[in-house]
Amino acid sequence: MLQSLFQQNNIHIGRDAFFNLLAKNKLLVRRRKRSAFTTDSKHFFYRYPNVVKDFIPLHAHELWVADITYIPLKGRFAYLYLITDAYSRKIVGFHVSDDMRVASAIVALQKAFDQKPADAIVIHHSDRGMQYCSNDYVALLKKHHARISMTQNGDPYENALAERVNGILKTELISETYPDLRQAMQHIARCITIYNYRRIHSSLNWQIPDDVHKQKGPQVKKWKNYYKKKEVQ
Repeated sequence: MLQSLFQQNNIHIGRDAFFNLLAKNKLLVRRRKRSAFTTDSKHFFYRYPNVVKDFIPLHAHELWVADITYIPLKGRFAYLYLITDAYSRKIVGFHVSDDMRVASAIVALQKAFDQKPADAIVIHHSDRGMQYCSNDYVALLKKHHARISMTQNGDPYENALAERVNGILKTELISETYPDLRQAMQHIARCITIYNYRRIHSSLNWQIPDDVHKQKGPQVKKWKNYYKKKEVQ
């Protein structure tokens, strides 16, 4: 995104040198330490197997990933429920709530189904949290003929795309805290609009999610995975 600006000003600098320059001047976005947990997997609901291991979607609405992340308010937390399309990285459903009830997760899921083509059969992948395993949530998935997939343990690699989207939103767009729920809802809605329609992704060959959402076929990645999963000995 900055290449044209650099060229206009005759600036020649690579990515690593640029990031080093930002770090030296304390301009890099700092990662936040986790201070709340959003997954409660200690419940009696059925846990579905992981059916998307090594699965690569080739068009939109083939695979969705779901996750919940906390949003700090003054003296308490709110929660952001996200449904992200794995092919385009576009957020297709979201909801901000001050509770972790199943009904709040269903609001985000219904928004995703409302804009899904009727003939598309999607796989819904999530962690094993109570919200996603609950009877009402599963019933809505089955009503729309969605296949259900869940992580098998606490390894973040099993839902890495959802974790990545959470990271982008919270380090680049969402404020560190909000005075109240209403302001959080309004600002986060604007953040997701920016994410979907303006932010380019290296995992999409430097394209915008909404543009990729209309495409088909494999996407070329422009990033290297420096964090390889350790093999079990």
